[in-house]
Amino acid sequence: MTVTERHALEALRDPASNSSVGNTEQDDYESDGYGAMVLDGTEPLDVSHAGGEFQELTRGLLGDFWKSASQGVREKRPDYHTFRDRSSKRTAAFSVQLGAMAEAYMTWSLNQGGVGGKGFFDSDGRRTREEQQRGCDGVDTKLLSASISVGPTDRYLTSALVRHGLIPCSPITPKVAVTVHALDLYRTARQRCPHLSIQAYVKTLCDMHGVPFHDHRSRQFSIALDVYLQILTFVSNLVRQALQRDQPDWRLKHCCPACTYRLQDEPAMRFKMLFTQDGNDSLKRVATRVLDGDLDDTGSLATSLPSSEYTFHHEQYLTREFVDTFASGRQAGHSIFDEDGDGNLCAQRWKNMKDSATQKMWDVFDESGAFIAVCRHGFCLLIADMVQSGEQSKYALAVTSKLLDAFGSDLGGGYDIGCRFKSTLASSTLGERARSLNYTSLVNAFHGHAHNRLCQLDNLATYVEGLGLEDLEGCERAFSKSNALAPSTRYASIFHRRQAIACYFEHNDEMEVYANLTKFLLNNYKQALDLLSNGRATLERLMCELGVSDPATFKLWLDEERVYLKSLLREPAEETLQMEYWQRLVSLEGSRKSLETVLSTWTVVTTHNAASIQSDRSATRKAETTRRHVQENYEKDLKAVQELEGHLGITRRWVPEDKEWQAAAHLVANRKYQRALDNVERLVVSRIFELSKMNQSGTGYKLRKHIGKALQTRSAAIRTALSQYNTAAKALGRRTLDFDEVVEYAFLADFDLLRDTRQDVSTRPWASPTARLAINMYFKLCRAEEEVVRLNVEIRRMVTYLVDEDRYVRACEALYQDIHPALAHQISRYRTIRSRFTPVHLRCLEKISRLPGFSGSVIPGISISRGRGDSASIPQRVSIGFALSSPPVCTDDGGENADEDADEDHGAALEEQCEALHQILSISMDA
Repeated sequence: MTVTERHALEALRDPASNSSVGNTEQDDYESDGYGAMVLDGTEPLDVSHAGGEFQELTRGLLGDFWKSASQGVREKRPDYHTFRDRSSKRTAAFSVQLGAMAEAYMTWSLNQGGVGGKGFFDSDGRRTREEQQRGCDGVDTKLLSASISVGPTDRYLTSALVRHGLIPCSPITPKVAVTVHALDLYRTARQRCPHLSIQAYVKTLCDMHGVPFHDHRSRQFSIALDVYLQILTFVSNLVRQALQRDQPDWRLKHCCPACTYRLQDEPAMRFKMLFTQDGNDSLKRVATRVLDGDLDDTGSLATSLPSSEYTFHHEQYLTREFVDTFASGRQAGHSIFDEDGDGNLCAQRWKNMKDSATQKMWDVFDESGAFIAVCRHGFCLLIADMVQSGEQSKYALAVTSKLLDAFGSDLGGGYDIGCRFKSTLASSTLGERARSLNYTSLVNAFHGHAHNRLCQLDNLATYVEGLGLEDLEGCERAFSKSNALAPSTRYASIFHRRQAIACYFEHNDEMEVYANLTKFLLNNYKQALDLLSNGRATLERLMCELGVSDPATFKLWLDEERVYLKSLLREPAEETLQMEYWQRLVSLEGSRKSLETVLSTWTVVTTHNAASIQSDRSATRKAETTRRHVQENYEKDLKAVQELEGHLGITRRWVPEDKEWQAAAHLVANRKYQRALDNVERLVVSRIFELSKMNQSGTGYKLRKHIGKALQTRSAAIRTALSQYNTAAKALGRRTLDFDEVVEYAFLADFDLLRDTRQDVSTRPWASPTARLAINMYFKLCRAEEEVVRLNVEIRRMVTYLVDEDRYVRACEALYQDIHPALAHQISRYRTIRSRFTPVHLRCLEKISRLPGFSGSVIPGISISRGRGDSASIPQRVSIGFALSSPPVCTDDGGENADEDADEDHGAALEEQCEALHQILSISMDA
């Protein structure tokens, strides 16, 4: 563009200045009339077929303003917000409106009368910002269209949507919403089938409605689901506040009616409450990492918010800080694993007893599993995440400490390594408190049969008084179902993983464990009565065969077996010293002969080797070194012999002709044989006793398989021990034994080899097959009688709870019916969660009362717990305050609308530029 053309364009931009420009002396005649000549056609305007002259003209007119505007249209404004920032802002905005949405949800829940046909996805078809702020069109994926308006009581657009049964995906300018019915269906279905993922569910909905699936649908559904679950949590907290059950640990102290709802005049029991605890490594979570660090570090929030553990709070979950207070480094005198094994024979048998398996975990995982505690009926008490480690003792210590705080004294806790945990607990800072509260560490029945026999005599459930028929395997049953959560939580955020685990166990407690509670009592009562009716006759017959008149004899036999097995662990001290003295004498004699040989060895020098000997000085040094070493060994052996003579009180040193020498030599010759024999005997005795358990008719298939695997491991140990025994037996001229012969042994009487040991165990009265069967039957009957006593207590607790709980919740519902109908409706829904199973419980209780041999009562008792919120207390109306915040400022809506806001800004600027250009051209044309 020439200078003349540019002046003409400037004249078009400001026609009023034409006169002033034309009067300047510097401008010639062409600058005065060029624009008019172009407009009237006198002068041509160069236009090429390539085009672009109009853009050049516009760029010349607008200058830098056009440059910035055109760049803004072609390239979006750079967005430096991270995914974490958008999620944080969205979460903060939703948190401000949570109270209003919860109130709207309760209103919708009260008013909703089963109207169906709502779509799962509702998107906004309007485009203007004002209309988006005042309304939202619900489009049911081409199935239904409904107009949703903001009412006078709605403080936010989100609360208006929730009042119509829609959960928005954005807190400020929602364009997409998901119906409550769709969210609740997925929430319930996921608890029943944890394999169901959000993407699979959303794809199913898209297929049903005939619309294509897009990835952003899953993200929108996930956001709406999080909001919906937060609303349910908020409403649940309001209900608990209205029921006066919002105190810390209230749920933990009242989770199981049969365990915690104590009544007046109950019989004394050794264990006030029984629970079991264990860890599971199925619920791992892969740590999310970025180039500049680890997103899951505590110093920065992780992945999508809310993702950090600090954004998710649940009363069942123990915090990492609380668990870490029981770490080995903070426990005085406590270590995870002692080098000497603390004398525990089971330490090398269990993986979670080994230091190498508990100290570290692969770096790829952040949470390496979950550690839980459940009561004997299956209610989940506590949950703790195992973080970047295996099953360390700090998790069991933290759970035990929390339960001692909640329930106090006389607790019995089952653990698959309870024998080891007993030592760990005693040496920790919690040990003194556990002893004062009479805490008992127990071993699960399922795992106990794979423990060492000596450990079984002290910790096996069959031999523990007051335990009843409880097997303490509740964690294994819980993990068998919760393992289905693993695929959906492996790559989830910290928040969503915890959310899934907590929601699953909460749903399982209400819909599975509570629903089958009276069925559990009925089955256990039947088992105990059958065992008592059939076992007593069997025990009497066995006692007649054994010639035993007093059943207390079986306890004495068990004590004798314990003493016998302990005696096999160590040799007699006197024999040990005599054999050690004999070995030192033999060593002294050998070192003396070596010294005499070295001293009597001379080097003969002749004319033929004189030169070589003088040149090879190293040979002389080697000979001198050998002599010095032999002299030192002789002096060392002599000193050891002198010390042993002092300990044994020997005044004259033994010689091979002495009787003492020969007797000690015989002991040493039999030492390896005796040790190999003791090891074989210990392994075979344990195998025989476990085979007797495995062959019992009452042993289930899984327990038999578990014992069978333990026997396979023990059979391999027997094979190694037999090899060592046969080597020692050949040296003494005794008969050897084949492995096939040993594994076929079923009773101690068949094992003739045991008669060659120091003690003939086959002659003991408790070692016969009949005696073993009688001992097991006796202790089974003792546990069955204890089980009946405990069941009678739990049955009456359950009956009383059903009456008191229904009365209390109905009374609370009536208190709020007039002043807050929506809250009263939520209290009613809370009541129906458990009351739906009341008919089932009543039928089971009726069956229990009709059992032949039932000795309990189904008449409601009087609860001793009458504190705030207890079922037996008198309800009182409390002030319920909704956390309603001030109206939000519609500025930033997080990640969902950031790009849309930028597009609107650019669009508005472009419209202004086009209008300005149109005005300029219009003025020019008019001129």
